[in-house]
Amino acid sequence: MTGLPKLPGLTFTDPTISNFRLSHTLDTRAGYSIPKTDYLGIGGRELEINTAKYITKSDPVRYDPSLTYGRTRSVALHQFTPHYVHYDGKCLTFKAFFKQTVVESPSEHYRVRQVNLIYFLADDTIVVIEPKTLNAGMEQGKLVRREKILKNDRGEYWTWKDLGIGKDIALHGTVYHTVDCDLFTREYMASQGMIMGDPEEMPFDPYTMERALKQRINTTKTPPADNKLRRFLEYDKQILRFHAVWDDRDSEYGELRKYDILYFLSDDTICVKEIHTKNNGRDPFPLLLRRIKIPKIYTDVPINYPSLYLELTDAEVTEFYQPVDLKVGETIFILGRKFLLYDCDNFTRNYYRQALCIEQKPAIPTEQEKPLPPEKQMPPHDGIGSLEDSLQNTLSFLPKPPKKDVIKQISNANKYLRYEMVMENIHPEDKIRKFLLQYSLGDGTCKIHEPPINNSGIIGGKYLKSTYLVKPGSDPLDPTYYTPGDFYIGAVITVFQQRFVINGADLYVYRYMQANPEKFPCCVIENIRNYMYNKGYLEDDIKDQIQESLEQEKKEQIDAIGKYSEEQKSSMDVCYDLKSPANEEEELRKKEEVADAYEKSLEYTYNVPPHGIMTTDKPCRADVNVSKVGEYVCEEPTEGEVYTPKHIDTPEEKLEKYYTNILKKHHAICTSGKEVECREPDENEGHDRPLRTGPLMVNPPELPPNPCNVRKVRFNVDMDRCLRNRDDLCDLKREKTTCDCSEYKKNVC
Repeated sequence: MTGLPKLPGLTFTDPTISNFRLSHTLDTRAGYSIPKTDYLGIGGRELEINTAKYITKSDPVRYDPSLTYGRTRSVALHQFTPHYVHYDGKCLTFKAFFKQTVVESPSEHYRVRQVNLIYFLADDTIVVIEPKTLNAGMEQGKLVRREKILKNDRGEYWTWKDLGIGKDIALHGTVYHTVDCDLFTREYMASQGMIMGDPEEMPFDPYTMERALKQRINTTKTPPADNKLRRFLEYDKQILRFHAVWDDRDSEYGELRKYDILYFLSDDTICVKEIHTKNNGRDPFPLLLRRIKIPKIYTDVPINYPSLYLELTDAEVTEFYQPVDLKVGETIFILGRKFLLYDCDNFTRNYYRQALCIEQKPAIPTEQEKPLPPEKQMPPHDGIGSLEDSLQNTLSFLPKPPKKDVIKQISNANKYLRYEMVMENIHPEDKIRKFLLQYSLGDGTCKIHEPPINNSGIIGGKYLKSTYLVKPGSDPLDPTYYTPGDFYIGAVITVFQQRFVINGADLYVYRYMQANPEKFPCCVIENIRNYMYNKGYLEDDIKDQIQESLEQEKKEQIDAIGKYSEEQKSSMDVCYDLKSPANEEEELRKKEEVADAYEKSLEYTYNVPPHGIMTTDKPCRADVNVSKVGEYVCEEPTEGEVYTPKHIDTPEEKLEKYYTNILKKHHAICTSGKEVECREPDENEGHDRPLRTGPLMVNPPELPPNPCNVRKVRFNVDMDRCLRNRDDLCDLKREKTTCDCSEYKKNVC
């Protein structure tokens, strides 16, 4: 079929062939493309040109000696691999660390962060990875992404020849110090002629170490002699307080500042507290130094101690401050600052005296006497404006108007005290002149007005405008002004060298003195009162006072009516004065006598008027305790010793029953219309009372005051009772009289 021409219908497809891929004709050697001498055809089939049919003797390259000499043993040739293939997945790993500064942290000042520095040999790239720590609180993982990193400004990159143990490698501004490497890195570097040194010790992170110690399992052990728990329980809340000063006046803007140094006996720690004063211009922070142990010699540290570390531990400090090192008058150094102890409290002195047998020195005075400010010299008044207004120019650079008592001005607005004055006789023509002095209670100013006098030749009107009147002889810089207490009848006042005599006053002046007596001397009030009385201005006051005195006298007389007379001693009080009986029978007999006497005391023995009686209070039924007659103190109520008096109708109750029956009959007539026979009351039903013209006096019943309530008689003040006869409840047209009425309201009998 190969000899058939390639015409339609004469080409056939082999169904067994399914691979139609082209084989490559070039090989890569040392980075160069080289043509292949033998290659396959489409689908990996052998080409006919490569068969022995086309081999000639002149083609030794394509001649196969095995066809003549037979097949020989094949030798495996070294296969060429590129650089990136040879070093693919191979990297150099170094363990390194860098220190990171921690700002404004009380628990740590720096961190030691451990990282893995990985160098990839395939493309000379570097990556820095930090192993993640649980609850680290910061971002970890890949710190520097994989890339080529410049080593210097000349454009050179970091290579594997620059790496080694104990070297500092700066990557993007961070210096990493290598301390160790893995086994592959050590062998590879040795194969390249670089021997790695011994591994260095990785420094520990203070904060990580502290966390590890906290998470460490606590093990019990025998406590030492100086047990912290014992000291805490014994010396808790016992603090030695020293008062100290820091003298910084030698430096610029320095000053003497006070502090309190507190020494805690429970754990030998010290804290420093600054004493703030008012308006000292400093932030009111509570503590200058928190509670820590203070070394005596702060600079005494071991030679091998890193200077980078700022905090000392107990291992580096040889000696801390103890109570014996703190004494009044001595200077101590706290972290480089010098403090002078000048005093301590009473507890500290007692502790040193009893526990350490040390007597503290007395307090050292540190207060400096401040010089007194010089007194301000006030210049004399220039006469322009008021004294208060001119004084403001000397108090401040920008003068302000003087302050006024606004409350006084509002409360005393339009209130004036008016006085009449005359001039002292200097000229005869001034005798007839009169002046009116008007004192303003709102601002304390005075103005003088002169009433005009006809045919006198003197023009009246305003004599002095509103101004303050200065007393003669007062200080010009601090003058004393006239007040209402200086104005009285006969007083002589000086108004700008002119003397006036007060000879009259307004009635409002006296009224104001009565309302404000504390503002005036007694002699001034008496002077004005006498003047007003002589002028006849107090007639209404005298009448009112007489009326008040009469009303007061009448009230006292009314209050005197019906007062209880002096009570007699009751039988219950007599029991305290009796002596003890000789036997029990005598005791029982005396108890019966006391009970009988008490029952008799409940009866009313005085006469009650028949009219004006309202419902009375019911008698007391309280328990009565009759104690032993011979004792002076009555016993508490006990079983078998309680007596209840029997009820006895009193005349008052008889009258109440009588009038109750009359009232029932009256209601029967008014409601049912039945006639009832009206008759005079019998002598036994009523109460005989002789007529009298004097006031009705009611005596109280003689009852024991303590064991029983006193019966009260209350009178009806209804005047309707006074318009009819006492027994004429049926309106029998008998003669009306008021003699049976109570004298509390009317006395016409």
